[in-house]
Amino acid sequence: MSQWELLKQLDTKYLEQLDELYQNEALPMDIREYLAHWIEAQHWEQAATSYSQATILYQNLLEQINNQYSRFMQEKAFVSQHNFKKYRQNIQVLCCPHSLPATLCLIGTGRNRPFTALCQVVLGVLVKPLVINMCEQESTFLEEQQDEFDFKFKTHQVRRQGEGSQLPVLVGCWGSNTGSFIDKFSELLTKAEKLLDILVSEELVDWKIRQQKACIGAPITVSLDQLENWFTVEAECLFQLKRLLKKLEELGKKVTYENDPFKTKIPALKERTIKLLSSLIKSAFVVENQPCMAPQTKMPLLLKTSTQFTVKPRLLVKLPELNHLMKVRACIDNSTETVAILLSISLGRYRRFNILGTISKAMNMDELRHGGLCADFRHLVRSKRWLVSGAVTVSLIVTEELHIISFETELHWQELVVKLETSTLPVVVISNASQLLSGWASVLWYNMLCNDPKHLLFFSNTPAAPWHQLSDALSWQFESNTKRGLDSDQLSMLAEKLFGPQQNYADSSISWARFCKENLPKQNFSFWIWLQGILELIKRYLEDIWNAGHIIGFLSKQREKILLKTKPTGTFLLRFSESYRDGGITFSWVEHLPNGKPKIHSVEPYTKTHLSNISLSDIIHNYNMIADENVPEHPLLYLYPNIPKDEAFGHYYTNSEPGLMNHKYLKTKLIVVSER
Repeated sequence: MSQWELLKQLDTKYLEQLDELYQNEALPMDIREYLAHWIEAQHWEQAATSYSQATILYQNLLEQINNQYSRFMQEKAFVSQHNFKKYRQNIQVLCCPHSLPATLCLIGTGRNRPFTALCQVVLGVLVKPLVINMCEQESTFLEEQQDEFDFKFKTHQVRRQGEGSQLPVLVGCWGSNTGSFIDKFSELLTKAEKLLDILVSEELVDWKIRQQKACIGAPITVSLDQLENWFTVEAECLFQLKRLLKKLEELGKKVTYENDPFKTKIPALKERTIKLLSSLIKSAFVVENQPCMAPQTKMPLLLKTSTQFTVKPRLLVKLPELNHLMKVRACIDNSTETVAILLSISLGRYRRFNILGTISKAMNMDELRHGGLCADFRHLVRSKRWLVSGAVTVSLIVTEELHIISFETELHWQELVVKLETSTLPVVVISNASQLLSGWASVLWYNMLCNDPKHLLFFSNTPAAPWHQLSDALSWQFESNTKRGLDSDQLSMLAEKLFGPQQNYADSSISWARFCKENLPKQNFSFWIWLQGILELIKRYLEDIWNAGHIIGFLSKQREKILLKTKPTGTFLLRFSESYRDGGITFSWVEHLPNGKPKIHSVEPYTKTHLSNISLSDIIHNYNMIADENVPEHPLLYLYPNIPKDEAFGHYYTNSEPGLMNHKYLKTKLIVVSER
């Protein structure tokens, strides 16, 4: 379904706004209707940065209009024929080939994104550049009128007769024209304010929430290209309005009279425009890539002292003229707001850090992203600086301390000066590798439950996690490190391990301490450490068969018996051990005794020590059980539910060695044998 069809399905109140937005001649509704599929299929965002592509796209649009016009002629659709002919004439007057893609690029780039209803309506406002062109034409007309009015007004002052009777008429006509023009200008700013509010309060906030989820493994896109297009178009329009206001302000200096709209209303419009621009640019300064020691760790926001990490702030307004001119400075825990938070409560122990290495960089054009301004910090290291001490009211362990890296810069452009500041999400800083899993648990918990990027004391009163949120986050840990997350059965087993047997876990929640601090029953490790041990085992030794779905994995012994007892002899499944801190995997199979009763056999779990020498697939392939009279049997026949063993694992078997003719020694291979 096209984006236009989705727009037509909006509620009545939004359709009324849509109708209002398409009243101007920049993009009439019938043109949008008939050319919907073609408009949404074009790469407007690319053409907006390339004059040659823009020219081609402009000509293609005219061709589409001509083709549709010809169809109307054949169908004798006189009204539609008239409308398309009129639009073809208007578009060649109102805009140049290069400005058209910048106007319509957001319609094209948004075709695959599920917009909120109001944001879909605002797409109509994005024809604003064409409306501004019309305003510029009107301002030129006003300038001509101003020259005439100026001449006659000054002539009247000299002669004070003759044309005196015509002067009030001239003043009235001039005041009416300027007042009407300024009203249009004010209306345009109102629409710009509405769009800015949606960009900042809805779209940017939504992106920041998605970025938080992506940091803890969620498989969602966090590309900023679309937002950058939106912010850039909005900024270009506002800068154009600012220039136009300056021109009108100078025009009003030629001659003035009592209640002159240029004197009474232009200053307020100018102030509104500057305020909008400042707000837009401040909001457009964001952190695109959150701090991360190395991409392969897949643990952003977790840093280690004296270890390099990368972080990347970005300005979502494309200003190629400012390439290398804006200097960005980085600091940690030094912003006024951060210091105030830390001093607002007495801490028994709280570390502070310095940033060593390059702390100031120039923002430059990111050629891979068609010209976006960014500063890619790649050489930062951290060093412990000093401790805060006082009367202990809050005691946090190292991995519960949260720190914020801030970035500051200043924009000077077209007489506009704006101080910009942005900051990362809170980071956890560890000092040795043994704190890695505990630190990552803190990052996971914070970004799963908190959307306040300044809540440094989150762990002073840590909230519990609802199971419906935690289950998603746990699945993301596996999906982001492999290619397969956890299915509903696996998550149910984990829920049972945490909460005990229940019909429904929707209302269950788990405390922070129980998740990663308290040991599991009869074990000397927590649930989080156990789960991470399994994940590490999968990443290093089991990823292929995990991704293929051959490992049920999270299964209690009781559930295992229920699944296997009705299956043919030799049916086996793979599950993770519940008693190994660093992860262990075992296989269990069913054997039906002569009396018909099922018997479940399980081997001792294999750990990283075993799997570093022989793969699990080869263990399954060569596994023997010594029966009576030392006769070996192959008890593993079918992977649950009914997949032949070699069909499931044959692709992963180690290739057999070539012939032994040219070898000095006989080759050997490891096999696993059990006794009955």
